[in-house]
Amino acid sequence: MFTAVPYPELNSRQQENYNFHKIAARMADYGFNCIRLTDDWQGADFIAVHVDGETFLKVQLKGRLMIDRKYLGKQIHVAFLHGDDAYLYDHDALVRHLQDNNLIGDASITWHEKGYRHWPTPPAWAIRFLQDYRISQ
Repeated sequence: MFTAVPYPELNSRQQENYNFHKIAARMADYGFNCIRLTDDWQGADFIAVHVDGETFLKVQLKGRLMIDRKYLGKQIHVAFLHGDDAYLYDHDALVRHLQDNNLIGDASITWHEKGYRHWPTPPAWAIRFLQDYRISQ
């Protein structure tokens, strides 16, 4: 009755919807209700509200690991899927980690001149950093 549609066959908006629902489903297991926003409110694609009534996360949904100056200081978390793994990391914590460990480097033109950087596949240092931000199934 149901036929799975391969992710690469989805257009970009469909992929974003797919990613949102995959992340939201995992977060539900940890007591979060994810509310999709119709526009980027304060940099967020969705809000994750915890059942404790106190935890409230502004989340930017991405297709890969990334940093962007426009999110600095906005208390943004970034969610992305990588294979079977899902991650939800504190954007500013990742930027601090990169700076403190000299991982961004002077050679990163996209970060220093354009204000953003992304990695299609997370490097080894990123996988280690992201372990604390992995959302297990």
